[in-house]
Amino acid sequence: MNAVNPRRWQALIVLAAAQFMVIMDTSIIGVALPDMQRDLGFSSGNLQWVFNAYVIAFGGLLLLGGRLSDLFGARKVFTTGWIILIAGSVVAALAADAWVEILGRGVQGVGGALIAPASMTLLMTLFGHDPRELGKAMALYGAAAPAGGTAGVFLGGVITEYLSWPWVFIVYVPIGLATLAAVPALLPAVSGRRGSVDVLGAIAVTAGIALAVYAIVRAPGQGWGSATTLLELAGAAALLALFLVIQRTVRAPLMPLGVWRTPGLATSNLAMALLGAAWIPMWYFLNLYLQQVLGYGAFPSGAALLPMTVAIMIFMIGVTARLLGRFGAKPLIVAGLLVLAAGLAGLSLARPGGTFAVDVLPASLIAAVGMSLAYIPAMMSAMSGVRPEESGLASGIVNTTYQVGSALGLAAMTAIATSRGAAELENLPALTGGFQAAFIGAGAVAATGAVLTLLLMRTPNQAARTRPEEPQPAGV
Repeated sequence: MNAVNPRRWQALIVLAAAQFMVIMDTSIIGVALPDMQRDLGFSSGNLQWVFNAYVIAFGGLLLLGGRLSDLFGARKVFTTGWIILIAGSVVAALAADAWVEILGRGVQGVGGALIAPASMTLLMTLFGHDPRELGKAMALYGAAAPAGGTAGVFLGGVITEYLSWPWVFIVYVPIGLATLAAVPALLPAVSGRRGSVDVLGAIAVTAGIALAVYAIVRAPGQGWGSATTLLELAGAAALLALFLVIQRTVRAPLMPLGVWRTPGLATSNLAMALLGAAWIPMWYFLNLYLQQVLGYGAFPSGAALLPMTVAIMIFMIGVTARLLGRFGAKPLIVAGLLVLAAGLAGLSLARPGGTFAVDVLPASLIAAVGMSLAYIPAMMSAMSGVRPEESGLASGIVNTTYQVGSALGLAAMTAIATSRGAAELENLPALTGGFQAAFIGAGAVAATGAVLTLLLMRTPNQAARTRPEEPQPAGV
């Protein structure tokens, strides 16, 4: 057994900060989007690719990142990921054209895909000796993700208002360099193991996700029933099916399919996917509502969402962990998704002539509580049943499902919003109607997640009764 690392809590600060920054990279651009659209020439429909380029690369390559972490050692992969993230940030900051911006965001996503699973492996290495300490560490680490997503909106507003939008990327350079400087002293050197890399599987899953999002984004213009849309969706399905075939046939797959026999893994990941598909469209369209309908500038728009960040941190660190120990994961996931759906229902009532105090603040706080209740229990449930040597794989899977759910959810809600008037920037009633439709759609996704979790997720006692000797495939 490895000796207990005396600097493990300082190391946790580095890991949680890395998780915070990686997830913040999905949201810090939110407030800057209108300025980027104006300066780089994005259309209303294509603007979401500033977000999706990062998320697709991040979500599509997380499994590969987990595999590389196992093969080459988590600390080396963590370091490499930060170097790539810094490089992508420089490209995104210096972009003068839309396609260069998208390229830089994709490179950032590659870096994030290496950092996230390596961070989880390092966390398990540091705290795996004590389940109680591991629970506390996971709560703090888990809180960093949604807090980073929400805090990014506020920080992006501050930076965009008082500097300019390229600085939302430049800020990653000094933070990344400081992180790299702290690695040798604080993070343990985790040895890798011999094996091969499933490059073909990584290409198939990333291309399949990207093509699915691309098809959904283009569907409103082409028609959902058009031959082009159907062909693109069929191509995405074929690539994802190919990925599964590859995983069954190669000697060292990215995602050994046997891991899905772990009790609760499938339903926990389903809940995470639907949570991302509801939460990410919410902050995306809420930010657009604040700026394009209420007329907020960059800083006021970011500041308006700061209460959500505070609520998330308070609930995740002070409330959710205690409730998880008392009630277990399933009730909290169901309740969290239902509360999130209620918050989105409140946001769907936002008016063209609305105010922050009435149309945004109450509903956004309700949504933040819902996210706080569901996120950590879903992640813990997905990770709790796997063997220690599969922690990197499980982390990659659960992060992948959340990011893929986020990308597909945003693409679908953007399609809905556009079809209901969200592209009519000069027509506030139509614009607001498009945003309302997106909030309703996201709320329906959250409610669906609650129902499916309630029906399909087994409690630990139920799972134990269904496993005589060997773990059975989790049809949950």
